[in-house]
Amino acid sequence: MRSRFVAFALDDAAYVLRSWHPDTRPAGVEPDPGLRWTGLDVLETGGGGLFDAEGIVEFRAHYTDAGRPGEMHERSRFVRHDGQWVYWGPILTDEALANI
Repeated sequence: MRSRFVAFALDDAAYVLRSWHPDTRPAGVEPDPGLRWTGLDVLETGGGGLFDAEGIVEFRAHYTDAGRPGEMHERSRFVRHDGQWVYWGPILTDEALANI
């Protein structure tokens, strides 16, 4: 999770895509020149151990967008793929679904 945050902060699209599961990965990611990622708080983790096939990370990522502060809150699912941990996607809650 932390390495993906750094990749987003550095606009390292190649790493972001490489660390995304091929079944859920978009064709590409485009950096937003007005967006600057400023901090990451890992709130909770589950699974993701040596013998686990998947894990959960809940985080809050802080950013500024055109100088205005904001935050993104997500519970993410990570899975092992070809021996590596990769991002599967967000775990959608009723609250998240209501905001779509």
